[in-house]
Amino acid sequence: QTQAISIHNQPRKVTGASFFVFSGALKSSSGYLAKSSIVEDGVMVQITAENMDSLRQALREMKDFTITCGKADAEDPQEQIHIQWVDDDKTVNKGVVSPIDGKSMESITNVKIFHGSEYKANGKVIRWTEVFFLENDDHHNCLSDPADHSRLTEHVAKAFCLALCPHLKLLKEDGMTKLGLRVTLDSDQVGYQAGSNGQPLPSQYMNDLDSALVPVIHGGACQLSEGPVVMELIFYILENIA
Repeated sequence: QTQAISIHNQPRKVTGASFFVFSGALKSSSGYLAKSSIVEDGVMVQITAENMDSLRQALREMKDFTITCGKADAEDPQEQIHIQWVDDDKTVNKGVVSPIDGKSMESITNVKIFHGSEYKANGKVIRWTEVFFLENDDHHNCLSDPADHSRLTEHVAKAFCLALCPHLKLLKEDGMTKLGLRVTLDSDQVGYQAGSNGQPLPSQYMNDLDSALVPVIHGGACQLSEGPVVMELIFYILENIA
C-alpha cells in the first residue's frame, strides 16, 4: 500500500518514487495522449507504441523528452512528465585520499569489491575492497577487452595479497592497515607504487612485491590497446577472528 506523508493544511508539492515503469501498450483509440498512475511505491506511465519508439530514441541519444498525459481533446493544462539528463555528479569520494601519497580521489570513478581477493596468514587477513580508475574516462582508455581489464585487476590484487601474506602481522603492528597499490600501464611506462598512511611501503617489502607483481603487470601491458591505464587498488589488513 502506497502512502504519502503531507504537512497539515499544505498541498503536497513533491512525491518521491522508487521506480518508473514506461508501458507502450496504450492504444491510440483510447482517447488519451498518455496516462500516469501510482503503482505501489513507484509510477507507471502508459504511452502509445509510437511515443515509446520516440522515447527509446531520445534515451539512446541522451536527449531530454517530455510526455504529455491526459485526454487528447482536453482543453485544460495537461500533466507533463519530463525526462531530463543532468550533468555527472562530481562530488563522489569527497574527502577520500590515496593511502599511497595523499592524492585526492574526489570525482574519480571507483568500484567497490564485495567478493574480492582475501588471504589469511599469522592470524591476520588482507582483503581487497576497492579499485579507483585514475585516468579520465574521456580518454577512452581500455585494454583490448573489458573482460581482460577485469581479469588483470583480479590477478594484480591476488599477487599483491600473496606477496604480503608473510608480512601481515608486522604491517599491522606498524599501523599500516590500509594499503594502496597504484598500477600504471602505458606504452612508455609500466610499473606500480605501493604505500600506506601517505608514504611508500618500506623497502623490506619491495623484493617480494616485485617478484609477484612485475610479471603480472608486464603481462597486462601486452594487452593494452589504448593507454595509459592507471588504477589504484585498496586493501585492508584485519584481524582473523574466525
